[in-house]
Amino acid sequence: SLRGSWRLGNGNGSVVLRGEVPGCVHTALYRRGLIQDPYYRFNDVAYRWISLDNWTYSRTFKTPFDVRKWQKVNLVFEGVDTVAQILINNITLGRTDNMFNRYSFDITSVIKEVNFVEVSFLSAISYAAEQSRCHKAYSIPPACPPPVQKGECHANFIRKEQCSFSWDWGPSFPTQGIWKDIRIEAYNHYHLIYFSLTSFFVKSAQQWSLEIESIFDVVSSKPIAGLVTVNIPKLQTQQTFSVMLQPGEGSIVLLVNINKSSTVEAWWPNGHGKQTGYNMTTTFIMETGYQIEKFSKAYFRTVELVQEPIPGSPGLSFYFRINGRPIFIKGSNWIPADSFQDRVTYDTLWLLLKSAADANMNALRVWGGGVYEQDEFYNICDELGIMIWQDFMFACALYPTDQNYLESVRAEVSYQVRRLKSHPSIILWSGNNENEAAIAANWFSIPYADREVYINDYVMLYVKNIREIVLAEDKSRPFVASSPTNGLESVKEGWVSQNPYDTHYGDTHFYDYSSDCWNWTVYPKTRFASEYGFQSWPSFSTIKQVSSTEDWSYTSNFSLHRQHHENGNDQMLQQIRLHFKLPQSTDPVKKFKDMIYLTQVMQAQCVKTETEFYRFSQSEIIKGEGRTMGALYWQLNDIWQAPSWASLEYGGKWKLLHYFAQNFFAPLLPVAYEDKGVLYIYSVSDLHVDHRLTLRVVAHTWSSLEPVCTLAKDGVTAKAQSAVPIYEESITDFLERCRNCTRKSCVITFCLVGEGGLQSPVNHHFLSSLKDAVGLQKSQLSASVSQQDDVYIFALQTTAIAPFVSLDVGSIKGRFSDNGFLMTEKKKVVVFYPWEPTSVEELEKSLTLTSLVDVI
Repeated sequence: SLRGSWRLGNGNGSVVLRGEVPGCVHTALYRRGLIQDPYYRFNDVAYRWISLDNWTYSRTFKTPFDVRKWQKVNLVFEGVDTVAQILINNITLGRTDNMFNRYSFDITSVIKEVNFVEVSFLSAISYAAEQSRCHKAYSIPPACPPPVQKGECHANFIRKEQCSFSWDWGPSFPTQGIWKDIRIEAYNHYHLIYFSLTSFFVKSAQQWSLEIESIFDVVSSKPIAGLVTVNIPKLQTQQTFSVMLQPGEGSIVLLVNINKSSTVEAWWPNGHGKQTGYNMTTTFIMETGYQIEKFSKAYFRTVELVQEPIPGSPGLSFYFRINGRPIFIKGSNWIPADSFQDRVTYDTLWLLLKSAADANMNALRVWGGGVYEQDEFYNICDELGIMIWQDFMFACALYPTDQNYLESVRAEVSYQVRRLKSHPSIILWSGNNENEAAIAANWFSIPYADREVYINDYVMLYVKNIREIVLAEDKSRPFVASSPTNGLESVKEGWVSQNPYDTHYGDTHFYDYSSDCWNWTVYPKTRFASEYGFQSWPSFSTIKQVSSTEDWSYTSNFSLHRQHHENGNDQMLQQIRLHFKLPQSTDPVKKFKDMIYLTQVMQAQCVKTETEFYRFSQSEIIKGEGRTMGALYWQLNDIWQAPSWASLEYGGKWKLLHYFAQNFFAPLLPVAYEDKGVLYIYSVSDLHVDHRLTLRVVAHTWSSLEPVCTLAKDGVTAKAQSAVPIYEESITDFLERCRNCTRKSCVITFCLVGEGGLQSPVNHHFLSSLKDAVGLQKSQLSASVSQQDDVYIFALQTTAIAPFVSLDVGSIKGRFSDNGFLMTEKKKVVVFYPWEPTSVEELEKSLTLTSLVDVI
């Protein structure tokens, strides 16, 4: 491996330093103290010069073996970001122009005992501009991002992380660097390049089988014969195959049938079963050369994307069946965890993905404007049972289809599919993000006469190239060309449908910031909601790390600079105003903190309302719409400290939305909504069997911790994997039954309780906006903190009903068991799970308790 310290210099040699590989120029400069934190204040704009310069990485290395003894020696790059010339001993080996590709250069004839290797980069910004200039026949929009994003132009002309040129939630840092491993490989006779396994269930034989694909480079001039033995001890399965490797690069595919007398435990998504994997050893013993032993994990799971007619509804269904069982998809969308990929460690990924699983998510969509994630990301998802909807890296743009570009993309797709297809967590390949919609809705104002050109390009790229390779390389999972798409209907309409957002087909993306988000009737009763959401600000403790005192106001230059979505800060205010009073504090910092809190409360309540709507729509068809089988909100994580749609802040801290997600994605949940003056409560269950439960409905006046009235309805059936109505009552009747109650003076809480400790979270339903609530009192909230083993117990007390109680321990890393809740009882115990060592004293000192009445 050539990991470690390299020499790094800019174009004219005025800046020279040591730089780590894997790494990039920005992190090298930062580590050496030559620049400040790139995320600090306005540095994204101040440090543009770094990306505009051309940097070179170089080093010498001693060859650790006798060069003459090896038939073939390669220099292998797992990832180069992005446009570079590769030289060894002053001989040019080749060029790279795709961040998502693996490059292997034959250096057999040029390697010496001591070598000088050079990777000489060209600015991604100038390269993209040049590529765009050279594309003379017609333009390929969009040319530049909106000014509010403070980004760079022509990202669609370079095969690089698209959001590194800026996005509506992220900065522009078009990095340069060797972002993945680099190594020397030397071999005789033959060498294994790729090894993958995919499982299939053969219905006719009622048997599992594994397809094992090995891709070799054979250097000998004659074919090499040998034996391959596959052994899975736990499944009493062992098979030996005789194989013949032909000279050159080629693949062998082996089909292993699993012993029928063994019980195979399938891999299940989080919440639906175990994530069993079996240790497998594959041994290659060839007549010449060395023996290869490959250790891997074999997983067994099937996936089908079901698109079939639904009785009583035009269009087609759109849902996933895993191991023959329909699964409601619950989760979010994943974006890159950092602008600088070398900072994304195993711990970073584990923290974010574990937080997703802890919030009852079973799926994430790896969004097409970022990167194909590192192996460890998918390993963790395999382990946690998080299904992955995997986009190819094309987003919100049209793309060129000239020969060079297509060749580069074909290599990228082929490499990524080979690298990733063994992961049971990946359940779908998707060609791009929103590009079918971009053409259909004519985002880029293309004259009607020119439309055909762009549709042809679209089909050429995603269908004739990407889809073709995916289908050839991986027959074990479905492929869709875009998101949102109408699925089979889009195919029928020539891959670009009239309206990719049609609720009767495929998936939809939906955003609406001006309507009242508490009003469920504004949401599409879609087959599958793959993007939707609302913005909020991250906690003060997160903002504080990258700002200075004059920035701490909602209307500061900093607050405006950090908001990359047009009118985003105003849209949040507008949404808050509908239901809450705005902070009036004369202390500017308190006012800023109150605003942050309110944006998080608003976001949590909005996404809760929308997600619950999608969940309760799963079993019904109303006016031809419904059977919603997926809810992936936008977005899970953040790339930096800024306002965004995320539920996890940069650094992993849970926003109130993430705590709400833990409840609104709970396996068993009662959901309430009002329609024409009638209150309906549904039971929503992901459990595999029916349960007989008791529904408890409680009304409180805002002014008292004593309930006004309680209703217990026994014998309620929570139907397995369904959403069914279990209670209805007109609000007028309800208010009469609970005397002393008006819409403005009361609030409803409700939960489902069953045998053996089975219980849903307690849900709430507001009968009016909280700004109109009558009787809300300033509560005295207090907490005592104690330690119990490796967690901390917060015993809370209140003197009055407290809406949206938030516990915040500043920058101490960890999460609470519950947060942002409606406190209707005198006492509540909340557990804090630390992610780093802390103490009772530290927690007490850092704790801030806030409820809605504290911001009035």
